[in-house]
Amino acid sequence: MGEAIVVGITDAAVSRRAVDWAAQRARERRQPLELLTVVGGAVGAVGEDAVLDAALEAARGHVEGEASRISADGLDVRTRVERGNPVAKLLDASSHAALLVIGSDYRGPGSGPARGAHGVRIAAGAHCPVVVVPDVDTAGRAGVVVGVDGSPVSEKAVAFAAAEADRLGEPLVAVAVWTPLEVPRNMAVYPAEYLENMQKLTAEALGLSLAGLASKYPDLEIVRKVERGYPSQIINELAASARLAVVGSHGRGALARFLLGSISQEVLARLATVTAVVR
Repeated sequence: MGEAIVVGITDAAVSRRAVDWAAQRARERRQPLELLTVVGGAVGAVGEDAVLDAALEAARGHVEGEASRISADGLDVRTRVERGNPVAKLLDASSHAALLVIGSDYRGPGSGPARGAHGVRIAAGAHCPVVVVPDVDTAGRAGVVVGVDGSPVSEKAVAFAAAEADRLGEPLVAVAVWTPLEVPRNMAVYPAEYLENMQKLTAEALGLSLAGLASKYPDLEIVRKVERGYPSQIINELAASARLAVVGSHGRGALARFLLGSISQEVLARLATVTAVVR
C-alpha cells in the first residue's frame, strides 16, 4: 500500500466534491494526490477508434483541469487516464494507494431509490480504505461517527475514525447497536432482565473497543452511544448530522469484490454523509 490518495473522477457534478474532499485531506496530511479517470465501454466496433480517441482526449482535458484547479500550497497532484472497466481499474489503483476516494450521485433520504452498485463493489474489493462522497453539502455538520461491533475489522474502523476525528478537531461518536433476538409474535414483551443485560454487555464491549484512545489522542472528545435497533439505520441517523461516518467491511475471500458486509452495504446504499469503508 502506498501513500497517495487516489480519486476516481468522472464528469458528474459530485466528482468535484470528491476531489475537493481528497485535496483537503492530502494537504493536511501532506500526501500526494492522484486523479484517475477511466474511459470504458469500448467493444471493438468498426469506427470505434475515433470515438475512443476523442473520449480519451476529453478525459485528459477534464482531469488536467481538475488538477490545475486544486494545485496550491505545494500540493503534489498527479493525473492518470486509463481505458477499460472503471471498477477493475479503480480496484487495481487501490493496491498502491493509502486511500481511494469516489463520488456517489445519491443525495440522501427522499432523493429517490438507493444508489451505489459500483460503489459497493469497489468498497468490497479495494485493497485500501475507500471513502464515498455523496452529492450532499456537509457544511455546518460536526462529528465523526463510527460503527463498533467488537470485531477485528471494527477495531481498524475505530482507529481510522479516531485519527480522522483528531485531525479534523471533531468529536468521535462511537456507536454500538444491539438487536433483540426474534421471538414469536405471541410473545408480547421481552423480559426486562434480558434487555438490561443486552444493553450492559454492548456497553462493556464498546468500552473495550475504545480502550487506549484517550491516551493516544488526549484532546479527542469521545461520545459513546449504545442503541437498540438495526445498525445501518442508527448509523445513518447519526451520520445525517456528521462530517464523516466510518464502517468496517467484512467482505473477504474470492467473492470480496462482489460482497460487502450487510451493514456497510446498507450504509453505502443510503449515504447520509461522506462515508469511509475500512477493511
